[in-house]
Amino acid sequence: MAIENSSRASAVKTELERIEVRLIHLSDLHLGKRVNEFSMIEDQKYILNEILRIIDEADADGVIMAGDIYDKSVAPVEAVVVLDDFLKALADRKLPVFIISGNHDSAERMAFASQLIDMSGIHIAPVYDGQVRKVSLEDEHGIVDIHMLPFVKPVHVRRAFPDEKITSYNDALKVVIDNMDIDRSHRNVLVTHQFVTGASRSDSEEKTVGGTDNVDGSVFEGFDYVALGHIHGPQNISERIRYCGTPLKYSFSETAHCKSVTIADLGEGAGGACSLTVSTAELVPLHDMVEIRGRYEDLMDRSTYAGTTLGTDYLHVTLTDEEEVINAMGRLQSVYSNIMKLDYDNRRTRTGREIEAAADVNEKTPQELFAELYKQQNNADMSEEQADLIDSLVRSIWEGEDK
Repeated sequence: MAIENSSRASAVKTELERIEVRLIHLSDLHLGKRVNEFSMIEDQKYILNEILRIIDEADADGVIMAGDIYDKSVAPVEAVVVLDDFLKALADRKLPVFIISGNHDSAERMAFASQLIDMSGIHIAPVYDGQVRKVSLEDEHGIVDIHMLPFVKPVHVRRAFPDEKITSYNDALKVVIDNMDIDRSHRNVLVTHQFVTGASRSDSEEKTVGGTDNVDGSVFEGFDYVALGHIHGPQNISERIRYCGTPLKYSFSETAHCKSVTIADLGEGAGGACSLTVSTAELVPLHDMVEIRGRYEDLMDRSTYAGTTLGTDYLHVTLTDEEEVINAMGRLQSVYSNIMKLDYDNRRTRTGREIEAAADVNEKTPQELFAELYKQQNNADMSEEQADLIDSLVRSIWEGEDK
């Protein structure tokens, strides 16, 4: 199903009609994603059509897509087709679009043919090489510069600035921004994809050990708006720094999220002091993601959830029966067609969790715990060389603490 072209596409505004620059802030589409082996492609097509409707109603001046456009660096064909349809619909509306790659994307693949695509108003950030691409918009208050910084690691920045001391993500972002072409007399918008300290994560996001990817929000001082991607829950880091969040729920840790489109209006002023109004437009999905719990017999009673959408929502079902129900998943699917996850919460499972947790903490060595974590993440045991490395690291840490 292709994304629909709305007949209500906005006419291009004249300069006299402009009061402020209105930007639609999107991120983390994760096109092609599968959740608990369920393909989300139809849900993504549906929500992109909803986003087009909101863009039309908002009479936007531009659309920001702040990374993780795809869920994998090599995107499946159906995901590429969905993005192609969405960008075609935006180009038909004569809307400038500003796209950066995220940590899930391949920066090289995202930037393919970007110079040709640029002529249609679809602006894609190139692979970071020490320069940050800038595209400008204009209204009656002057110029708004959109700076497009794709996801970067310290190694990327060290490659561009070998003489700089860069030991952390924070150092890397500071060096990047210090070397950007920023005119402080203009309004400046930074589009980037990083983890800013203080943001609340979800289970569906990639995590690093010890928060090594943290960036302090102070490095963005002086920008009039920072449009962030990477974190799935919509949230403000400060008045001018915002994660718009994903348009869909991608894990059961997000069931309480209210997914939305962020709308940023930049008025008069510059240098981090322009008038800024941020609002949201709610997104209602094709299928919600919901957690329910109870006894098997109660959940099988169709009247229990009469008048709700639970019959078609994506569900995590927790059964509280003390005895396991034979073929519970198959039977429950006759009432709830989209069960993604089924588990039990009873005396047996609670006791098992307590015993397992106690054993992990009190009886296993750090080396054993790390080996178990490695196997869970990689579905394979560590090699002898890897095990020896972990052992030496643990011993060196203990020795350091003893000094």
